[in-house]
Amino acid sequence: QVQLVESGGGSVQPGGSLRLSCAVSGFTLDGYAIAWFRQAPGKEREGISCIKSSDAITYYADSVKGRFTIPRDNAKNTVYLQMNSLKPEDTAVYYCAAVSTGFASCITRLKYGRMDYWGKGTLVTVSS
Repeated sequence: QVQLVESGGGSVQPGGSLRLSCAVSGFTLDGYAIAWFRQAPGKEREGISCIKSSDAITYYADSVKGRFTIPRDNAKNTVYLQMNSLKPEDTAVYYCAAVSTGFASCITRLKYGRMDYWGKGTLVTVSS
């Protein structure tokens, strides 16, 4: 059974850091690209990052480029979202998702959200 489970959400002050985890079971990361999405209250879902798990090639949306990174630990079948210099506008529910059709497909699907598998999300609140 395929599962993606996010963890690590919480409350943080502006300028702070937080690391989210996406633990994957039911498949190995090597054959998949993993994405992070977020959905802020009252806003549409936004795709923010992809990683090609086999060689750690990454892509970031402009809204998070330079502040967020997406390390992974293939031995633990886990992908992370390291978030630095957080802003109030980063407040959202963060989801990880997986697609089997490659890294380029992952980037394309960031816009449309049509991934193969989804986690249930974890809430991040950035507030003073």
